[in-house]
Amino acid sequence: MRCNCFGLLDKCKGSDRLGLREAEEICTDNVRVFSYNSLRSATDGFHPTNRIGGGGYGVVFKGVLRDGTQVAVKSLSAESKQGTREFLTEINLISNIHHPNLVNLIGCCIEGNNRILVYEYLENNSLASALLGSRSKYVALDWSKRAAICVGTASGLAYLHEEVEPQVVHRDIKASNILLDGNFSPKIGDFGLAKLFPDNVTHVSTRVAGTVGYLAPEYALLGQLTKKADVYSFGILVLEVISGSSSSRAAFGEEYMILIEWVWKLRKEGRLLECVDPNLTKFPGDEVTRFIKVALFCTQATAQKRPNMKQVVEMLCRKELNLNEDALTEPGVYRGVNKGRNHRGIGLVGGSSQESSSTQRHKGKSSANPQGSTSTSNISFQSITEMAPR
Repeated sequence: MRCNCFGLLDKCKGSDRLGLREAEEICTDNVRVFSYNSLRSATDGFHPTNRIGGGGYGVVFKGVLRDGTQVAVKSLSAESKQGTREFLTEINLISNIHHPNLVNLIGCCIEGNNRILVYEYLENNSLASALLGSRSKYVALDWSKRAAICVGTASGLAYLHEEVEPQVVHRDIKASNILLDGNFSPKIGDFGLAKLFPDNVTHVSTRVAGTVGYLAPEYALLGQLTKKADVYSFGILVLEVISGSSSSRAAFGEEYMILIEWVWKLRKEGRLLECVDPNLTKFPGDEVTRFIKVALFCTQATAQKRPNMKQVVEMLCRKELNLNEDALTEPGVYRGVNKGRNHRGIGLVGGSSQESSSTQRHKGKSSANPQGSTSTSNISFQSITEMAPR
């Protein structure tokens, strides 16, 4: 039996009090159900030394099952806003979809008040930990690995957006949700906020959820969710991979710009490659430039102008394509709530206030060599790219 995710959500809607036994019966046909004691044993009592991650929805521990399989055990917080609906969404979504760039769900635990997910264990933790975290966990990723992370993540999103039935919008694409296996290949994880889109639905109105720094402005302010919100988040992620800087923490230039503002300013000044991570000493300038420009197409203020993820994959992979920059428009910027002034900041890069929470400076080493060109993206791939002359 295959669970109907959409029907399950309807059943849960308006209440988080779905019976735990009923929920377990729903999950049994799709995923392995673990006892709480078996997972407690696997993680050495959820010992702090086995903690490998955490966030608003709980804590992730490394565990070893009785058969020797290493797993990542995500124990949801009792105070988490993720209720039964989101929990079962994550179970059903991941158990029914399989792609090399999506995290594999092994099983779950629904026992007493415990709600736990068991995933495959990925040796290199998250992109946030490897590239954007503390120096003690920093991994020197060369350009080939960074490019593969961008392309793999794009491929996983394209699969969710176009090939899954019903189609899926992840809603929380960010560095901490991109996990890395032993070869640093990326896998998209954490589907707790995902939304399902039947074929006849173009957008849904929903409460805003996600992470400031990655939120598409139209979604953050209006609550109207489309696949283009994931496209925007992906564009920010690409800029983080290239710059080695967090979109939500770092600030750039004398105006203390956020990452997307700074990159746009560098483009206008013909210094685009100055945003490249100083630790990335060797890289193909033309290819890196193309990736940055693709990120800018993904973060345009008007959602309809952003490419879809299948187009993004082609734009990243096909070196013979020149991007038509004449069609590129300014990024949109959403800053969240300004606690001091109690307002939300949004706008085009050129017209927004320059505020950020950090005063880090990014020191680029290379000068830009602008090239190529892309057009608008919501009609067909040929409308956003032009084949380079042979």
